[in-house]
Amino acid sequence: MTDHNDQTTHFGFQDVPEGEKAGRVQGVFQSVATKYDVMNDAMSMGIHRVWKDAMMDWLAPRPRQRLLDVAGGTGDISFRFLKRAGHGHATVLDLTEPMLVEGRKRAEAAAMADQLDWVVGDAMKLPFPDNTFDTYTISFGIRNVTRPQEALNEAFRVLKPGGRLMVLEFSQIPNELMQKVYDLYSFNIIPRLGQAIAGDRESYQYLVESIRKFPDQDTFLGMVRAAGFENAKYRNLTMGIACLHSGWKI
Repeated sequence: MTDHNDQTTHFGFQDVPEGEKAGRVQGVFQSVATKYDVMNDAMSMGIHRVWKDAMMDWLAPRPRQRLLDVAGGTGDISFRFLKRAGHGHATVLDLTEPMLVEGRKRAEAAAMADQLDWVVGDAMKLPFPDNTFDTYTISFGIRNVTRPQEALNEAFRVLKPGGRLMVLEFSQIPNELMQKVYDLYSFNIIPRLGQAIAGDRESYQYLVESIRKFPDQDTFLGMVRAAGFENAKYRNLTMGIACLHSGWKI
C-alpha cells in the first residue's frame, strides 16, 4: 500500500505533504463557515446561484431520488435538489462539521428535516455501501480534495447502476486574455473581500490559488472517464470561469 504521507500535493501554491492537506482544508472552512454563504454572493456577485441553478437544470432531479451531496457544506445544492425533486432524500457530507452546523441553521433545513441527513466524512473514503445513491454532486469542493481521482472512484462506487455524477467547479477560461483579467480580479479583490467580510484574508488567498491549480476542463473530463463514468461531458459556465461535468454509471 502506498504511504501517501510521504508524497506531496498542492495547498494553493504551496507544496505540502499529502497527509497534511485535509487538516489544512478543514482549518480554512472552519475559519470561514459562518460567513461562507455571504462570501459566495460577494465573490461571484451572486452568479454562483445561476451556476447552481444551471446544475439543477442539467441534473433534472426526479421524485424519490437519493442524493449524496459531497463537500455539501451549508446545503445549497441539497436544498435546490429537494425542491426540484418534489420529494426525495439528500445526504450532505462534508469534512468540516462547522459547515454542516451552519447548514442546519438555514430555514430550508427545518422545512426539509425529514429529507436530510448531515454526515461528517471524507470524499476519498465515503462511509456508505456500494450502489446506494441515485445521484452524486460535488459543488466547488473537489479541488480541495487531496486526491480528486480517488473521490471520483468513490463516487462511482456508491452510485447505483444508472446513477449520475455531477461536478460543479471553477475552471479555466479558454481565452488567454480573459483568463488574465479574471486572475487580476481573483488575486486582488477576493482576498480583500475575505478580510473585510470574514476577517480572513489567508483562507480566501488559498481558495483563489486552489482554482488556478485545478485541472482544465478536458483533463478533468479524462479523470471522470478514468473513474468508470460513461457518456461523460462538460459545459462551460460564464466563459469557463466555472464548469459542469456530468457522467453516468452504466
